[in-house]
Amino acid sequence: MEAVIKNLAEKKLVGKKMAMTIATDKTGELWRSFMLQRSMIKNNTGTELLSMQLYTSDFNDFTITTSFTKWAATEVIDFDQVPEGMETFILPAGLYAVFQYKGSPKDYAPAFQYIFGTWFPVSNYEVDDRPHFEILGEKYKNDSPDSEEEIWVPVKFKRMP
Repeated sequence: MEAVIKNLAEKKLVGKKMAMTIATDKTGELWRSFMLQRSMIKNNTGTELLSMQLYTSDFNDFTITTSFTKWAATEVIDFDQVPEGMETFILPAGLYAVFQYKGSPKDYAPAFQYIFGTWFPVSNYEVDDRPHFEILGEKYKNDSPDSEEEIWVPVKFKRMP
C-alpha cells in the first residue's frame, strides 16, 4: 500500500456528525441517519461520500477511548440549500497522503497499522492537525471484502532537528 501525496483544494461539505470513541463506535448509527436524508441534498458536486474524523487531541496520543467527531458528508457547491437536521463544514485545503484501500471496513486495523507504524516513520511527512477522511466512491460496497475506498491522512513535512 503506497501513498500518493495530493494537494487538496478547500471543500464545502454538508452532512451529519456525532461524537464517539473507537470503543463506543457509533458509525453505523451516524451513516443510517445521514443516508435517510441524503436525497434532500440538492446541490452536491457528485456521488462521492466522505467519512471524516476530527480529532481534538494530539493524534500521537490517540487511544480507543479518545473522543473524536465523525462526519458522514458529501461535497456541495455552496451552503444555500442545507437540509434541516444537517450541518455544514469547510474542509481546509492542504497536503494529504492518499492510500487506496480494498476490503471491508471491519478489516481496517492492518491498513492503519501500516500507515502509522510503517509508512509514516520512513516518510518525509508527519501527521498534520486537520481532518482525516475516507472517500467512498463508485467502488465502495459497504461491508464487502471487494469494497474500495481512499484513505486521506493530512500531512506536513517533518521538522528538521
